[in-house]
Amino acid sequence: MADFLVQDGQTYIFQGDSITDAGRRAAAAPLGTGYARLTVDLVTAKCPERSIRWINKGIGGNRVVQLAERWTDDVIRHQPDWVSILIGINDLHSNLRQMEPIVSVEVYREKYDEILTRTAEETDAQVLLIDPFYISADGGNGTWRSIVLEALPPYIEVVREMAHRHGCRHIPMHDIYQEHLKLRESEDFCAEPVHPGPTGHMIIANAIVDALTE
Repeated sequence: MADFLVQDGQTYIFQGDSITDAGRRAAAAPLGTGYARLTVDLVTAKCPERSIRWINKGIGGNRVVQLAERWTDDVIRHQPDWVSILIGINDLHSNLRQMEPIVSVEVYREKYDEILTRTAEETDAQVLLIDPFYISADGGNGTWRSIVLEALPPYIEVVREMAHRHGCRHIPMHDIYQEHLKLRESEDFCAEPVHPGPTGHMIIANAIVDALTE
């Protein structure tokens, strides 16, 4: 019978940017209102007997370079059993708009490799990597949305490379959303292409539970 892999007494950290944050540092503390909260709700419904320590460390606006800067305090010190990471859309935008700190694909690869190497060397955590995504099907002629979509694949490829190199579990989140967009309008999932609404967050939460169920 399929079983959720995070066990009773274990610690799970959600790490990322505003999509992960989702108000967790304000009125919706400590987990926010997004996919982290929904993941916890789904797991609690599925495995009510398990007492899992859930920690959300997402911070709005962050890029992978900022995750690396706070990795000791936000991840290593907690000695988690599991870590999921969703980062990359701010990195991409910084490169397109040339906004400091600029995170090129090369910098993205370097800093992502750094945090995963540290996680392997300094904890016993298993890691789940989630591809950055952009909830749009715009294949237009030079629109901003089409420019972002054209720039996204190299960042996604880095995540997949890191998952292979470090033996991480992986969710092809952008591909999952693109399949949904064949059936529904983008606004059913997201008022704008970056920050999911409730249904969009539920899709991420479902993908996490599926990825961690065997």
